[in-house]
Amino acid sequence: MEPTFNKMTPAGYHAIEQEIADLIAQRPHRIKVLAAAAALGDRSENAEYTNAKRDLGRLESRVRFLNKQLQYAKVVEPADNDQLDIGKSVTLEFMDDHDQVTYQLVGKQEANLEQNKISFTSPIGAALDHHTVNDVVTVAAPNGSYQVKIIEIHRS
Repeated sequence: MEPTFNKMTPAGYHAIEQEIADLIAQRPHRIKVLAAAAALGDRSENAEYTNAKRDLGRLESRVRFLNKQLQYAKVVEPADNDQLDIGKSVTLEFMDDHDQVTYQLVGKQEANLEQNKISFTSPIGAALDHHTVNDVVTVAAPNGSYQVKIIEIHRS
């Protein structure tokens, strides 16, 4: 069975690399805290030791998870064309209320609605994929369908 690769933008890949570097930089401090807590004596009733061990375990687990994300990542550069694709930004007009919003289409690991980054696998991302300016697209969302019009597409 072939492994499945997860598409992501170069910025998303570098953000994961940076998070790994930050966590690895925290590791020596967490180990010192654990060693200091272990030196306090009886570990069975030592809350400091238990907390330090749990914190170090979470750090190690997060580093392993992020390394797997990078191992199965496929960095995708946006194509130099007029179609919406991962890595590009799109300005949409919702046809029901004519509100406009701009989103960046990113990999699912990078999606963050607060930063207006939507996954290309989300209902709206999948519906918009490979469409061009002035296309009216129907989005099949869990709560019903709605239509959006692509106003502008640009490389992020």
